[in-house]
Amino acid sequence: MCVTAVESRPAGVALTPSPRGHRPYGARVKAFVALTKPRIIELLLITTVPVMFLAAQGVPDLWLVLTTTVGGYLSAGGANALNMYIDRDIDALMDRTSQRPLVTGMVSPRECLAFGIALAVISTVWFGLLVNWLSAGLALGALLFYVVVYTMLLKRRTSQNIIWGGIAGCLPVLIGWSSVTNSLSWAAVILFAVIFFWTPPHYWPLSMKVKDDYARVGVPMLPVVASNQVVARQIVIYSWVMVGVSLLLTPLGYTGWFYLSVALLAGGFWLWEAHGLQNRARAGVTGAKLKEMRLFHWSITYVSLLFLAVAVDPFLR
Repeated sequence: MCVTAVESRPAGVALTPSPRGHRPYGARVKAFVALTKPRIIELLLITTVPVMFLAAQGVPDLWLVLTTTVGGYLSAGGANALNMYIDRDIDALMDRTSQRPLVTGMVSPRECLAFGIALAVISTVWFGLLVNWLSAGLALGALLFYVVVYTMLLKRRTSQNIIWGGIAGCLPVLIGWSSVTNSLSWAAVILFAVIFFWTPPHYWPLSMKVKDDYARVGVPMLPVVASNQVVARQIVIYSWVMVGVSLLLTPLGYTGWFYLSVALLAGGFWLWEAHGLQNRARAGVTGAKLKEMRLFHWSITYVSLLFLAVAVDPFLR
């Protein structure tokens, strides 16, 4: 979810894999953890746990929070490991993915595949036995959607990849609600929609920054196939819909004044940044002066604040 520093090397040249005999145990453990993409999972949990507070209208059972969080990490980690297994060919050619464990050889493809499948099975059983089977089904559905629909079918074929593939990242909201109630509600659906419309304008600024990487490997992210002006216009459209959807919770009676205040203020700042990016793109600004990463970084802050308000609001009503 963020751009990391990578080893300097000619574009498109893969790193030399680590020899099997030179893989220290500690480094191997870190590599397997890296397969789960912990930074991405942090965002997924940020949208899962607060929804549990809203569903419980207060503090949910803490054991349930723990089991749901662990299950969510295992499930998302399995999906991310399988994603790395499938994408290992292009990861070796992209600068921002050049230090992933399969590229460096710290983990073999066979080990990664077995690891991802094992996490998928364990997480599904974990959810079913310790949470409920509705949540287990939703978690498995999110995993399969991310691996099969996004990674295998959409990512390399259409610029709409992140729009529909992002559905997998919306499902943790439903999992959080169902873990408490063993059912779903319109509140969960609204928050699902918030994340659905949040995902493209969250990811497209990052894609604008690293579009040369995606172009090199033939992945048609929107910034690769469209101008900055077109991408920025799409970001603004999705941003307005996202903010509008986020405001529905209060008039429908699911949240009160606190959530509404945070949604208005955070959403207003988001729209300010989105329109600022569009204005710079219209003016033909490129390079560092485009400042596309400002919106990317704010998008993480926005979703954190919004879902923190989801968790706090029940205590202020």
